[in-house]
This record gives sequence, structure tokens and C-alpha cells, in this order.
Amino acid sequence: MNEKRSHKKRGAALLVAAVALTAGALLAPTAAQAAIPSHHGGPSPSATATQRAKTATDVLMASYDPVKAWWPSSWWNSAVALQTVEDYTVRTGDRRYVSEIDNTFEKDKGAFPAGVLSGDPLLGDFTSRAIDDSEWWGLTWLGAYDVTHEQKYLDMAVKIGDYVQGYWDTSTCGGGVWWNAEKTYKNSITNGLYIRLTAELHNRVKGDTTWLARSEAGWNWFTTSGLINSQGLVNDGLTDGCQNNGQTVWSYNQGLAIGAGTELYRATHDKTVLATTKRLADAAITSPLLTSKGILTESCDALSTTCDDNGKQFKGVFERYLSDLTDLTHDQRYLAFSQRQASSIWANDRTNANQLGERWSGEDSTAFPTAYDWRTQASALSALLAVVPQRR
Repeated sequence: MNEKRSHKKRGAALLVAAVALTAGALLAPTAAQAAIPSHHGGPSPSATATQRAKTATDVLMASYDPVKAWWPSSWWNSAVALQTVEDYTVRTGDRRYVSEIDNTFEKDKGAFPAGVLSGDPLLGDFTSRAIDDSEWWGLTWLGAYDVTHEQKYLDMAVKIGDYVQGYWDTSTCGGGVWWNAEKTYKNSITNGLYIRLTAELHNRVKGDTTWLARSEAGWNWFTTSGLINSQGLVNDGLTDGCQNNGQTVWSYNQGLAIGAGTELYRATHDKTVLATTKRLADAAITSPLLTSKGILTESCDALSTTCDDNGKQFKGVFERYLSDLTDLTHDQRYLAFSQRQASSIWANDRTNANQLGERWSGEDSTAFPTAYDWRTQASALSALLAVVPQRR
């Protein structure tokens, strides 16, 4: 989406007490209690990073609709939420939700009229007139392939990649993928997704050269198009005259640019790609446009407004890809940033029912209260996963 539109006698007694405490932390409280943010640590204050991620994932999956195989009622957001579940599975080794991945694939891969799963008609194979939505789903199925190693998921991602490739156009602005089938806008999110998708395909399709060439072309275009401003921040898109439009710096645009460079570096080991990627990350974690008092903050997180259903998930996308860069580089600055986000979320932005909210700082507004729903849950969960140690 763009601006237009994640305790034998004494021993036994201690064990029983621990089990009771653990269960109590996961049981849902009354509706009134659930509405009260747990600003003082709440249940399970000493939970480990993995335990916290498990708790948050269980809350997220409670909103999953197994009949329509999505989270109602957002199509691209469901793709991102499912990616987050895949991230959780890989990060923790907990495979309880693998069947939901397959359920979504099998039930939603067909064509659907507008209004059933998306505001747009779905053309089949998770494609639509919204090219960015198609790319989100391509990345979701690559994530499913990484979890299961089932060829059908990789095959679907290739189909989606081929579809998206049809909207790469050098006749306008010298390159880039159009945001929509009507070819009205070249923007950051669609092209960040394109580079990440094509690089992931190259890194998974044996003997590939085609997807790599496409990813490199996408990166070269993105980094010279003007989308990245002089501060190292990514604006929303280009004007009709192919200039940076100066629109909002959203965290997910920055995150996808970081994720694009990270995956392309894995493919090429090109140090200039990594240097640019780190420049994007460094700019993000220090900019007042994206942080406030060290906490990742979207412009719509201001107490005088609120994020729409799209914006609720932006920060999680950023954290997913900053975490990926951290895994690649082991840069402790990035890990420290993610630790700050995860700690603040758990201490300040969590209800007694372990719902995670929109404003990670814990700040709130009577006029525009912090939102708590599955989108904010998935977004904040990505921050929690960023501090779960990699499995060896």
C-alpha cells in the first residue's frame, strides 16, 4: 500500500506452582481486563524472548479464520501476518502452525471476485491488479518453501515473480515496476519488494541467472532513481516527472529497501550493496522521522491521529528486515535497536491478554487510543522475533 490510497515434596510443589503461573499467563482475562494495557510488566514479566514470541504468536493465530484461510479482512496484511508466522516457525522450531500455511495456500490460490478476499478481483495464483499485493504473497510462499521445502511453494513464487516481471518498464523513469496494473505510479514499496522477491528466487532456484539479473537491475534502478533522499531515507515514490515526490517516509519502505539489499548481498557478496544497505539501516535507526526516544515510530503513531489498517503493520516489516541484516552482519547496533523495541513493546504496549498494540512506546491518547488487533499483533511480533536467537 502507499500513501495514496509483530515454574519431590518441595520440588513437586514448586513444579505445580510454575505450571499454574505459566497457564495463568496464557489464559485470557475478562474483557474488561483485556482492554487495560499492562504497563508494569503484567503477566510473565520474566518470560524469555522465545516464550514471549510464542505467547504473541498464539494470540495472533487466535484471529486466523481457517475457513477462508486468512485474517479478516485484509488481503496483503494476511500475507505479511503469515510471513510472520513462518518467521516464528523458522526462528523457534515450533511447527504447530505449519498446517495453517498449507491451508491458506490450498484454499486461496484460485480466482476470487472482488470483495471476497480483497477489494480487487484476485486473478488466481495470488495475483491481482495490485502488483505490491502480488509480491507480498510471492515472499510468503518463499517463506513457506523455507519452512517445508515443498516444491509447490517455490513454483508458486516463480509464477508470481513472472507475473510481476510483466510490469517492469524501462520506458518510464528508466526502469522500475509499476505499483498497479493501470501503470499510474512507480513507488518504493513495489520496487523494494521486487528486488527482495527476485533475489530470494535466485537464492532458491538452482542454477539461476535470470532472477539474479532482474534483482541487480532492480537494485541499480532503485538506488539511482531518487527514491532514496539525501538523508538516506526512502520516500514513498516518484512523481510523474520521475522525481522523488517527498511523500511520507514510512518504516516499511525503509525496511524493504534494507531487506532487498540484504538478500541481494547474499547472492552477490557485492560490498557496495552491503554498504548502501547499512547506510539505509543507519539512517533509519537514528532519524527523528522514524524514531522517537529510541523507539520506532510511524508518523501515524502521533497522539493526534492513528494508523489505518495498512500502517498498523509497517513497523513489523521494518523489524523483519533489520533483523535479517543483523543476522547477516552481526552488527550489535542493530540488535540493540531491536532489543529496545521488543522490551518496550512487552513492558509498555501489551494488554493483560498479551495483545500487542500500535504504539510501541506505550504512549496513548484519549482521542486516538492505541489500536490492538491482529495487524498490530503481527507487527509487534516481528520485533519480538528479532531478539530470539537464531537456531543453529
